[in-house]
Amino acid sequence: MEIAVPPSADVAKRPRGRPRKTAEDPGDGNRRGELLRSAARLFRRKGFDATSTRDIAAAVGMQSGSPFYHFKSKGALLYAVMEEGMRSAIDRQQMALLRAELAAPDAAGRLRILIRNHFDVLLGPDSDFIPVMLYEARSITPRQRATLAQLQSEYEAPWVPVLEALHRGGRLKAEVKLARLLIFGALNWSAQWYDRRKGASLDELTNEAIRLFIGDAT
Repeated sequence: MEIAVPPSADVAKRPRGRPRKTAEDPGDGNRRGELLRSAARLFRRKGFDATSTRDIAAAVGMQSGSPFYHFKSKGALLYAVMEEGMRSAIDRQQMALLRAELAAPDAAGRLRILIRNHFDVLLGPDSDFIPVMLYEARSITPRQRATLAQLQSEYEAPWVPVLEALHRGGRLKAEVKLARLLIFGALNWSAQWYDRRKGASLDELTNEAIRLFIGDAT
């Protein structure tokens, strides 16, 4: 028997569309992380425009519309990939610098640690995030690019005192600001050509980068 509910009754209305995400959803963070990693891998290999949300959902075993439970759009997912990549890079670099302080190396030693860590960020395991940020920036909004630029500045800031110390000591010949730009340009381009199955290891790559920038690998 159907019971009519009077209009004045205090009845909670059921929202239309997909259920609202809550903090209690089990495994929600894990699924979001899986989406970010799969999207980063696909955006890097196929490009943002050629990758569909269906591709991303299939890569993590979801239905085609499920990514929108976590992200409003494919563009929002792209930005999340870039932001996650930068924040993770900042955290990893801070840990590397902490190890450097414990080892108390000189400026050349600190530069080696920074470069080696940067190669890990660019070329090591799970390293699709930053290359996506480098090569898909045209696909995000100006406000999003501004936020990423702030994170990039935060990441690059610890390099400046190291380069200044090397410049004062005569080991870095170029002006510091231009040296920083040239160094990052050279290191970041390795994401285009490096193949871990061929050629140098990341340690060997670091040695050669040190030779290139300050002329000494020791």
